Amino acid sequence: MKKTLLYLMVAAFSVFAQTPYDSLYLKSSVYKNRIAMFAESKFTSAKIVFFGNSLTFAGDWNNLLGRDSIVNQGIGGDNTLGMLHRLQYVYQLHPKVCFVMAGINDIYADVPVEKIFENYKKIIDTLRLKHIAPIVQSTLHVNPKWKRTEIKNPEVKKLNDLLSEYCSVNKITFVDLNAKLSVNGILNDQYTTDGVHLTPPAYIVWSEMIVPILRAHGL
Repeated sequence: MKKTLLYLMVAAFSVFAQTPYDSLYLKSSVYKNRIAMFAESKFTSAKIVFFGNSLTFAGDWNNLLGRDSIVNQGIGGDNTLGMLHRLQYVYQLHPKVCFVMAGINDIYADVPVEKIFENYKKIIDTLRLKHIAPIVQSTLHVNPKWKRTEIKNPEVKKLNDLLSEYCSVNKITFVDLNAKLSVNGILNDQYTTDGVHLTPPAYIVWSEMIVPILRAHGL
């Protein structure tokens, strides 16, 4: 299982490094395989959906949160464009809430933060039009184990500032995961395996931050 997960993440990042931003989600075999599984899923409804990239995908959310009503729609290597083009798989489950995390793959494709923010807003606003409450989770900082940390972490902060302000104005829940997982704008060493992906203790912290939000939504 661990080897399979590692393969999916490496494959996603390999495609990511070689493919133009606008067609990443179309070129990725990881994306295509996950979409095919979503299309064949026997779930017809779910109260909670987790929607994002490999960070979301790697979370065993039902076990972490002690539930059986969560569907994980994370895809390794995905970006905000890919997520926009697969929102129908969220809608068809008619969830009450959708936890969203995105942006780091866009940032590492050198996409301007303003463009990423526009895509993110479309995701948020479309979920709301479908009467699904979006829960926006901060894009996580990276750690110096990864590459270009000193350049990319300021962009992560800029994106999170835009998202936090947008959520505040529009009365949308924003979860600042970096408040617990990062120190001085850098992902804490104990919470990451390679500078981007997370350790089990990181997922425990993340899930603990989710519990009061679920309670607030009656879940």
